[in-house]
Order: sequence, then structure tokens, then C-alpha cells
Amino acid sequence: MSKWYIELFKNYAKSYDKEVFTQGTVGEVDFIEKEINFNKSFSILDVGCGTGRHLKELRNRGYKNLTGLDLSLEQLNAAKSKFNSDTINLICADATKFSLNKKFDLVIMLCEGSFPLMETDEMNFDILKNISKVTKPCGKFIFTTLNALYPLKYSVKEFLENSGAGGSTNDHNFDVLTLRDYSSFEITKDNGQKQKLSCNERYYMPSEISWLLKSVGFSDIEIYAAQLGNYSRQVKLTDTDFEMLVISKKV
Repeated sequence: MSKWYIELFKNYAKSYDKEVFTQGTVGEVDFIEKEINFNKSFSILDVGCGTGRHLKELRNRGYKNLTGLDLSLEQLNAAKSKFNSDTINLICADATKFSLNKKFDLVIMLCEGSFPLMETDEMNFDILKNISKVTKPCGKFIFTTLNALYPLKYSVKEFLENSGAGGSTNDHNFDVLTLRDYSSFEITKDNGQKQKLSCNERYYMPSEISWLLKSVGFSDIEIYAAQLGNYSRQVKLTDTDFEMLVISKKV
């Protein structure tokens, strides 16, 4: 049986781009630009790039040295179509196993791009190790991930229902020992058919993220609240935030 996140992104590119959680692209790229001081010469890798929304916005602003990596060929084809005749380097690869002959000034991994969808902690850790290998010394790594402080106090099911995310979820079971949320999730595909998936997502404590990043060679780790379309160093992470925004520098 295929992994749930592989099944999720089959025949789902158009629907994905309409999801509420993909509507903050402009504000998110505003933040990314500030973090790299608007340096158009930067080489940028987007891990779990999906349909390429952040890459397209970066290209529109004059960034040329862009690479996208994703496990879903269908998502990558959707990304390619956004660039028309403009060239873009897109790589179909598993984030837990990839290796590249190039290093980047900036790596981004936003909106649960690959991490933390993997079914084991070791696989998530492999993603961080691979990213470390392709990040230049003093290069930046910016990503978002699920905040384990939230489900310890609030309902994940209620959050997803109130957020307006597509599909419906039920049978949520958050395991406080493993910090994993198990649920069934039904979505409507681009062809109108409904599909039910059994999901398994890992939530992380801020201290865990700091330790993991230090273990693979990152420093200057800062963690904030990740607000849709409004990433900011001014918004402190609390237990009311569903996601965290992580900024780090390669040693």
C-alpha cells in the first residue's frame, strides 16, 4: 500500500492550490526576501515545493537561481506549468534520500513540505540531515512545522474544521508519548472523486527542533509563531499556534 502522503497528492494539484493554507504565498515570500536581504543572486532550494507557488513568486520578483524538490511528479508538473516557457529546475526525489551536487544559500521547507509527514522520526531526521548537506556554510534554512504545544491543550480536529481547510477529518487520536496525531481524512480530488486516507503526522516541541538542528550542523536557531501569510520575527510562539516558524544558519 502506498504511503498516505503519496496518495494525498495524486490528482490533487488544482485542488491543492485552492486550499486556504496555500493563500499566504505573497506574505511568506515577503518574509523570505527580508531574511536574505533581497539578494537576487542567492541560490534557493525549496524542499517539498509542491505546485511551486513560492518558487513562482520568487521568480516574479527577480530570483533566477531556483530549484524545487518534491516526491510527487504530478505536483511538479503543475509547478512546471506555472513557469510556461521560463526554465525552472525541478527534481522529483524523496526528501529522506536525496543528494545533490550543489549547495544553496537558502533552503526553505514551508507548509509541511515533506517534514513532518514522514511515518517515523528517523525519516524526518533524514530530511534535516540531507538539507544540512546541501546548505552552504553560513547559509540559511527556513521552515515551518507542527507545534506540539498546541494539541496538548487544544483539539486538532476543531482547528482544522475552523481553519476552512479542504476535506474533513475525524477519529483524531493525539498520542502524548510519541507526539503523533493519527486520523482519517477525506478529500475531494481534482476529478471530483472523494478519497479517504489514514494520516500520521508528527508534532514537535520547540526544544526538540533546536536539538535536531544542532545535531545536523545548524546554529543561531530561532523559533516563532508561523502565521499564514504573515511570517514575522515579532510574533512569539505560544501554545495557541498550530505551526512554528524556524530560522537557522549552517555552521
